[in-house]
Amino acid sequence: MDKELETRLRVMFAGLNRQSAADSFPAPGTLALLLSQHVDPSPATKTIAATPQIRSYFATAAVEMWLRSVHSFLISASLTKASPIWASVAGYYSSHYAVRAFAHLFGVFQLYKKGKIARLDKDGAHFVLEKKGNDGEHKFYWKEVIRHAQLANDPFFYANLEDKSDGGHRNKINYWDHICRYPAFQPLETPALQERVRRISTIQFNSVPTPRPDGDHFPDIENVQIVAYHRLVKFRRLVDEACAGNRFWKVQRTPTWCPSTLMNFSVVHSVFVALYAEAS
Repeated sequence: MDKELETRLRVMFAGLNRQSAADSFPAPGTLALLLSQHVDPSPATKTIAATPQIRSYFATAAVEMWLRSVHSFLISASLTKASPIWASVAGYYSSHYAVRAFAHLFGVFQLYKKGKIARLDKDGAHFVLEKKGNDGEHKFYWKEVIRHAQLANDPFFYANLEDKSDGGHRNKINYWDHICRYPAFQPLETPALQERVRRISTIQFNSVPTPRPDGDHFPDIENVQIVAYHRLVKFRRLVDEACAGNRFWKVQRTPTWCPSTLMNFSVVHSVFVALYAEAS
């Protein structure tokens, strides 16, 4: 991680170190509402001072989105056999939430209805409101994240494409006809979930992988889940590196609703360890 990003993350999380970690999440929509107060009819770009509160809300928005990613991954893993359709959809959303978590961590927030994008500057002292482009939320956040220097060469981060992407899987499930993927429903059992997560976290490759879900192999659930898992692990490791002693993050990095017997956020294969080292 470069020093500029590390400094900004520490600035963003600093205010959270002085309050109870259990009560640090604001009400739903808080950051969007606060940023929207600075939007006016003018199409011009403008720069606004970022209060400590706004910086903290970027941090909590990123972490809350990451928690959504973790939760969605567990849903996907638990539905692997019971519902290939929803295992794939939940796996995609786990990926998307992880990507959006990175975007907020990098100081980017889209005000879709207002037609604006808010960006924190490198010091977190100001944010810039600029006009939104033509991309919807999903493609916008993915583009922002994959071009960031921190992740530009990471094979687990790529554009939200129609065919070679877990995003394409989500679109097929939502918009194709005759999916016909309805196995006998099997209720969730903890041992089965534990084994599925263990498999995803320890699966081995013979070479450096680019595990993009393939539309021709729909539903490519295993690759959907592999990508989602490694994205959420990458987020956790990045925040660990910058904010290891932060009171808020020390609590949130291991959710109480996600016991370590289900997920320990490990990446054990040497290929992945090398990848993370190269991309940091």
